Amino acid sequence: MTDPTDLTDPTDLLALDRTAVRESLRLLRSARDGDWERPSPCSGWTLRDLVAHMAAQHHGFAAAARGAGADRTYWIAPELGRDPFKVYDESVRHVLAAFAEEGVMERGFTLPEIGATVSGHIAVGFHFLDHVVHSWDVAKAVGAEEPGFPPPVARAALEIARRVPKDPERRGPGAAFAPVLPTPEDASPLEETLALLGRSPAWSPTSHTGPAKR
Repeated sequence: MTDPTDLTDPTDLLALDRTAVRESLRLLRSARDGDWERPSPCSGWTLRDLVAHMAAQHHGFAAAARGAGADRTYWIAPELGRDPFKVYDESVRHVLAAFAEEGVMERGFTLPEIGATVSGHIAVGFHFLDHVVHSWDVAKAVGAEEPGFPPPVARAALEIARRVPKDPERRGPGAAFAPVLPTPEDASPLEETLALLGRSPAWSPTSHTGPAKR
């Protein structure tokens, strides 16, 4: 993916990640019973599918922070059951507790999805960018306003997104991200981030033209 280590110091990056994750939780609180089967910007995924993926990422990154990331069982999407918000809330608590442990940024995180072990700083940067974008996915799926990220969050996400490899073999079907989309000259930092990762800021539940799953 990319190396965010020179973008911000470890304490700032952890704080940015907490903000992104908590915003996803705030947005999901507005989800009604009928919203969970609505389409999301992730092609082929309903809101339920998306949130199950997000919860799996939280559990997987928490396991990686504690030295167990190579165990793929931690990365399996959980069943959300009758109370999807509760399941997601528990996953958020789990990852934020793991990331709050002393020395987490100096640990090695084994991430099966990229087949590598990376520093905590790099891993948290991956997690942060993922959940900035997924917060937007959630907002679109539930028909909410844009995520309420403060400017430092949006700027940091854009700086990391600009470093995501754009070569074709890492984009498109089966890859983590869709091909880069054109960015309007007046795009906000969040809109540019979305376009760099293959998402159209104009997506709506009726368009059903989302990017590759991630």
